[in-house]
Amino acid sequence: MNLSGMSAAEKQIVIFSFYRDAELRGARLLFNLLGRVKGGEAQLKMSAHLADETRHAWLWTKRIADLGGEPVTIDDGYQRRLGLRTGVPKTLIDLLALTVVVEERAQMRYNAHMALPDVDPETMEVLKAVTKDESWHLSWIERELRDIAKAEGKEAAADEALTRYRKIDREVFATLAADEAALMRS
Repeated sequence: MNLSGMSAAEKQIVIFSFYRDAELRGARLLFNLLGRVKGGEAQLKMSAHLADETRHAWLWTKRIADLGGEPVTIDDGYQRRLGLRTGVPKTLIDLLALTVVVEERAQMRYNAHMALPDVDPETMEVLKAVTKDESWHLSWIERELRDIAKAEGKEAAADEALTRYRKIDREVFATLAADEAALMRS
């Protein structure tokens, strides 16, 4: 994808399409988790979390439409790259740890975007809405990870999974950031 010659709005549409793609793929991860997480409270929180992720994808889709565009298909976004590096998590602890890391990255990415100069008010509204939800997502999902790991006597496995996925996340995000910077220069 080459962004040269694109207007500022067209570039925003591409960026927002990356965000949308990540939210949709995150929703898919959560949907897969729903069948593995037991307990009424966890099911309630997971369902609310899943609803938030799909709402976030909608907010980005609506923002794209409000800019006069359509979502761009993202074949090589963050979640896809991360999945290629991590493979399919085999345990519930791994699934939850990966979810924590993905939520951390989303929060960092949205906070960085909010800190940019000249973010238009409509985009800032979306960024604030999704960032507020990310804080809750991180809190509950990490607590669930810790509770399950403790109940299974696998606290060390949870810490190891978080460390492993955070390392992969940093490597994947570095490649994505470099590719995005190259796109913006082209």
